[in-house]
Amino acid sequence: MALFLQTTFLTSSSSLRQKPRLSSWASHISSSRARTRVHAKIREIFMPALSSTMTEGKIVSWVKSEGDKLSKGESVVVVESDKADMDVETFYDGYLAAIMVEEGGVAAVGSAIALLAESQEEIEEAKSKAASSSPTPSSSPCVGSGSRGGATVSIGGGIGGASGIGGREEGGGVAICQEACEGIEVATELGSPAAKVSAAPAVQAPPGIELGSVVPFTTMQGAVSRNMLESLAVPTFRVGYTITTDALDALYKKIKSKGVTMTALLAKATALALVKHPVINSSCRDGNSFTYNSSINIAVAVAIDGGLITPVLQDADKVDIYSLSRKWKELVDKARAKQLQPQEYNTGTFTLSNLGMFGVDRFDAILPPGTGAIMAVGASQPTVVATKDGRIGMKSQMQVNVTADHRVIYGADLAAFLQTLAKIIEDPKDLTF
Repeated sequence: MALFLQTTFLTSSSSLRQKPRLSSWASHISSSRARTRVHAKIREIFMPALSSTMTEGKIVSWVKSEGDKLSKGESVVVVESDKADMDVETFYDGYLAAIMVEEGGVAAVGSAIALLAESQEEIEEAKSKAASSSPTPSSSPCVGSGSRGGATVSIGGGIGGASGIGGREEGGGVAICQEACEGIEVATELGSPAAKVSAAPAVQAPPGIELGSVVPFTTMQGAVSRNMLESLAVPTFRVGYTITTDALDALYKKIKSKGVTMTALLAKATALALVKHPVINSSCRDGNSFTYNSSINIAVAVAIDGGLITPVLQDADKVDIYSLSRKWKELVDKARAKQLQPQEYNTGTFTLSNLGMFGVDRFDAILPPGTGAIMAVGASQPTVVATKDGRIGMKSQMQVNVTADHRVIYGADLAAFLQTLAKIIEDPKDLTF
């Protein structure tokens, strides 16, 4: 993924030090003509928008140092966005004259993070300009090492903003893990010396966590927070259903050795049910209309260090279970390495959240913005049930709870969908075709 930004030139004249504010391409052209006599070309490198929801980014590391010569397309800095870490490339030749936001610093999208000089002679002038600008980026005391993403973004400085949720078993868990500072060992003692006799044993804090400390959100946690607040504006309701899983469990044991995952089986079953109930796969974004989505893309919530992300199994109704399982493993690996591409996490039309591997029997999930429904899946557990002929039997059952947008989806819609889903799971022969 490459992102090409506009460029602003800082000239050697102090009278032109103020940045132009451009509202359109026309003003950009007009402003450019007004500055034709530019002798020293010093470009401001801006924090790019690496996703549509990104409002700020954190500098993970600078690949280049001040004074280094840069070539077009060369990686300059690693930026942590709200979803992933990405190498950012320069779109221009020149010299990295001044770094304005150090590693660990946070800068808003569109704000300057460094200056790029066209020649060595302009480096000192760029440094003085950077010093006079005195940026004050916020910084986090914890700087996650983070793997570099497979995507790269080209930058060259721009005016204003640029355009442009791991489970332990199979990556399906959604517990949010906070990013912690490394190298801190803290033991908190309870009680004063006078009360040592009656005090409880000393409490040992988990490694890397300082009890009583205030920890700022990571970039990803900030994005999750904003999304959750946005979800509060949507009128939702919830419907639960009990599904017998004996046949699904038997199928899973039979094909598990071929690389099939339970997450893929649940995603496939859900997708086949959505084919028959397209309104559950719809979405309402403007409050005045809704869209019957043409594809069934199942997003599955995954907990990763510092936040939550939802890798997407695209066209899950059309892909065979074996390919779907391979794709899921690939997505989870990329999510944990923070290498997911935007289309791999922001194209979901229906979301699954599975806490069954933790023994959770039931829970409710919050509806992600821009989607119609999310299904929370609990653990499959042996349950004593009464048969239709009045006998007592034992069956494995799981609880699912669906949260839906009540502007588009109604109770009868969800009930019908859950009935179809239960039939597919309780007789899963279609899942392997």
